[in-house]
Amino acid sequence: MKKKISIYAVFLVVICFLMLYRLDAYIMKPGSAYDVSKFVTVSDGDTDEAGTMSLMTVAMQQATPFTYLWAKTQKYQKLMDINQVRNPLEDDEEYNIRQLKLMSDSQFNAKYVAFQRAGLEVTIHFEGVFVLNVLDGGASDGLLKAGDEIIQVDGQKISNQQMLVELLKEKQLGDEVTIQFVRDKKEQQETVTLKEIPQSEEKRAGLGITYAESKSIETNPNVTMKTEDIGGPSAGLMFTLEILNQLLDENLTKGYAIAGTGEMLIDGSVGRIGGIDYKVIAADRDGMEIFFAPDDEISAQMKAKYPELESNYTTAVKTAKDIGTKMKIVPVKTVDDAIAYLKQLQPK
Repeated sequence: MKKKISIYAVFLVVICFLMLYRLDAYIMKPGSAYDVSKFVTVSDGDTDEAGTMSLMTVAMQQATPFTYLWAKTQKYQKLMDINQVRNPLEDDEEYNIRQLKLMSDSQFNAKYVAFQRAGLEVTIHFEGVFVLNVLDGGASDGLLKAGDEIIQVDGQKISNQQMLVELLKEKQLGDEVTIQFVRDKKEQQETVTLKEIPQSEEKRAGLGITYAESKSIETNPNVTMKTEDIGGPSAGLMFTLEILNQLLDENLTKGYAIAGTGEMLIDGSVGRIGGIDYKVIAADRDGMEIFFAPDDEISAQMKAKYPELESNYTTAVKTAKDIGTKMKIVPVKTVDDAIAYLKQLQPK
């Protein structure tokens, strides 16, 4: 009897290990389509329309031994090493903060481009320098953290990202700088002793952080965006089109279920994203009729380094053919390509 109990106990431990132990790998698979009007509201905007604009997501989960083995048998599940998902220099918290920052920048660009295309003015405010991650062993380790916004250095207000570079350029190893920053909406101050930047080929003094500009945009009419649960930049194109659709009197959707993906860059161009094949599958499954895909160009240098690399649009077309969807795949290099396509589209 005791032997049977021991066998059951070992069996239970093995099952728990296979189901629960987290590996240093992630599984990517098709996500879902989400109506962008549920996330974006333009004050007094036109929302009474038959069609929809939808952003696409992929589902990402950390693998367990069981899900890892299962994913190997599935055509539309992709195994990814943890370093393909997360920068080796960042921890989980810093990864999440970077994703939210990418989403924040995506919203900024979407508002800017949409209002520009609608012929409306905006006001841009520089907020500070946003800390993306703090390098282990660097000068700011234990003092600053991801998500902090640096607003002053040695009493001088930081008015752009380059100013921070210039202020630190003349500093030497061992010099102290006073950093004023905002954390959790409260201003704080730390004195940082400059050290050599870890893992840098240049032997120079620095704060030991990676960072990006933090800007806000003021629009009239006001645009409210609620995207707390969405990270990354890939919804930028659809945010832009939805804002524009609410700003204009005409209905850009023409009654169709329209989906798409792509980073919205400040000049209106549409940037490459990851997982487009899974987004095409999810869009088809969720009943989308039109899908905008970034038509990015693969340079000769990139092709030489990654022979299998192809444009998002090429991958989207191949996937659409593979699953036999009737959904129309539309290539877009810029937001203007998407707008032009919608304007010539016959109402449903």
